[in-house]
Amino acid sequence: MTREPRGWLPAARWLPAYRANRLPGDVLAGAIVAALAVPQALGYAGIAGVPVQVGLYAIPLALVAYAVLGSSPHLVVGPVSTVSVLSGSLVAAQADGSTAHAVALTSALAISAGIGLVVGGVARVGWAVEFLSRPIVTGFVFGLVLLIVLGEIPSLLGMPPESGDVLARAWGLLSQLGDADPVTAAVGLSCLVVLFLGAHLLPRIPWGLLVLIGAIAVSNRLDLAAQGVATVGRVPQGVPPLGLPGIDAADLPPVIVGGLALGLVALAEGMSAARIFAVRLDYPIDTDQELLATGAANVAAGLSGGLGVSGSLSKTASAVRAGSSSQLTGLVAASFALLVLVLFTSSLTDLPRAALSAIVIQAVWGLLDVGALRRYIAVRRNDFLAAMAAMIGVLLLGPLYGLLFAVGQSLLGLVYRSSRVHVDIMGKVPGEKAAWGSAQRHPERRTVDGVLVLRLDVPLFWANATEVVTQVLRTVDEHPGTHSLLLDLEATSQLDTTSVDALDVLLAKLRSRGIELYLVRVFQRAREVLRRSGFLDRLGSDRMWHSISAGVRAARENLEEPIASDAETELPEDYVPGDERIVAGRPDDEPVEVDPERVEPARTRKAKKAKKQDTS
Repeated sequence: MTREPRGWLPAARWLPAYRANRLPGDVLAGAIVAALAVPQALGYAGIAGVPVQVGLYAIPLALVAYAVLGSSPHLVVGPVSTVSVLSGSLVAAQADGSTAHAVALTSALAISAGIGLVVGGVARVGWAVEFLSRPIVTGFVFGLVLLIVLGEIPSLLGMPPESGDVLARAWGLLSQLGDADPVTAAVGLSCLVVLFLGAHLLPRIPWGLLVLIGAIAVSNRLDLAAQGVATVGRVPQGVPPLGLPGIDAADLPPVIVGGLALGLVALAEGMSAARIFAVRLDYPIDTDQELLATGAANVAAGLSGGLGVSGSLSKTASAVRAGSSSQLTGLVAASFALLVLVLFTSSLTDLPRAALSAIVIQAVWGLLDVGALRRYIAVRRNDFLAAMAAMIGVLLLGPLYGLLFAVGQSLLGLVYRSSRVHVDIMGKVPGEKAAWGSAQRHPERRTVDGVLVLRLDVPLFWANATEVVTQVLRTVDEHPGTHSLLLDLEATSQLDTTSVDALDVLLAKLRSRGIELYLVRVFQRAREVLRRSGFLDRLGSDRMWHSISAGVRAARENLEEPIASDAETELPEDYVPGDERIVAGRPDDEPVEVDPERVEPARTRKAKKAKKQDTS
């Protein structure tokens, strides 16, 4: 389905309807967002292993691109911790120690991620976002935060960086704490204390910006650089340089693969933030449009020499608290960020790197969602185990392979849960005309002699088809005297070739036992697959029904048994096969396919049976 042009440009809808009385709130929110984004972008550039200006370059055009294309009126995009650490790990393996090469690769990764997301948005594959479950995303982010903090501690305390795996780095830091530079440690820890205490006592104040300004002032006054404190150094002043990054052809394969991973992380974090505020403020989010908008923001960031971006939970929350009502907030923040680049970057020369490390640690610390882990333990321990597995995967394998591990874990969990089949024996619910439910633990729900009604609790598909046949036949063999089996396929919205073949095997094995198969509550798409495969011809046109009650009645009538008078199979006087419209208490407007020559009113069938009994 194609969209109207305005459908691809949400700004074409909200800008003409914008009211002037919302302007003060959006301008204030934009200023606060810029105050948060600038110091964080400097720190995240350090995480990504590139000069600090690369973080600043990513802000202006990315905000503009999302403001025009984003479906969320509140989401704020920019450099974030998860994307930065993944970008840094990808670049470190390719840059060979060259700063210029690292900058070019960083921008190329952003563009590659953006193109992948734009293509996904145009192709409308937003549904794929759901393959990363919330517990796995929680664990993945938890592991990334631990990696980030571990990587920032040396800079915070004035220690040489550690190499090796995460355990070796942690042990190296603990064993060399005595080698920390006292002045650097004093600066870093002081900034950290101010950030955490300030955020706790006065959360609405942009403490990151205040710490940034204060650290520059103290460094300049006390000449901390002369005392051995590492500083940022000279930062280029002016607007971001626009253009494609200069990379070699040999860099393209890792850039493309890494860009896809980067885009997936960016989308997962951005969608998480967008959905939180969409639910809280009651408005819809278009996942496909978010792919397009996040992709365009990354392409814009890369073309301006910046690193990859994503939606930011902390900056979005600050914008909403300040009164943001539309994406004009993003446009205002972009203007302020551009102003900083043009006028104030020269002042960053004396900024201690320890202060940047403190800003980064405080910014990512809030992503350690311990409350979510406690909830997983209380609600479902398997969710907690999935989160822990994702976290350990990141810590042991690194961000890229940890991400792939998390995605594989999600897919494996989905297939595993879908392949675990439970077959319910169904019984008539007393007091309700057409309701059937599981008879397990409900002895009052009556079954029908000779007619076994089974329901699958998961969709029938290629991964569980063999197991379904095995369990159904085992259940049938446990109920001698069965002459008819009704298989409820309500959980299966569509079928594949493997599952149809499995139904063929089931049909043959049941008939070899003298048992007839009936299918009930089959969706239209599944019926179409059964028709095209020829299975319906082999099954029989009177062997598929929209309701369990009708199927039970047909099974008993086909054996010429007396028509039951109780509610379990009673139908209206003018009943016509295939005319049921109630499926498990819900309306079903899909017409059933029946042979017109076989259709006759229930009253006529009763009269024929009565006449046959009289003549006998």
